[in-house]
Amino acid sequence: QLQLVESGGGLVQPGGSLTLSCTAPQILDLYAIGWIRQAPGKEREGVSCITSSVGNTNYADSVKGRFTISRDDTRNTVYLQMNSLKPDDTAVYYCAAAWGCGYYPSVDYDYWGQGTQVTVSS
Repeated sequence: QLQLVESGGGLVQPGGSLTLSCTAPQILDLYAIGWIRQAPGKEREGVSCITSSVGNTNYADSVKGRFTISRDDTRNTVYLQMNSLKPDDTAVYYCAAAWGCGYYPSVDYDYWGQGTQVTVSS
């Protein structure tokens, strides 16, 4: 059982930045890791996904050019750097693990974290 823990959420003003982290006590390097968000009253949205090994990345159109996903397998950690944040980015952000990012954004994730709240407001 892979245990994922998100951190780094919080309250930020529009235009600000946050970096989310997704860590696990187990080795992550075999897994593709994605970030998914859900805002109240909205459908879940696949924000980004990074493959294992090569580290190919995918992004939702809504975050391209503003968010960057990266991984440090020596630390069993995946990051989501979020810049130029907008109120529409307000959501609970989850990280999840899968065997690949195929069919992104409709990735079949096997393991999920508990989520971290990101609120963008002045």
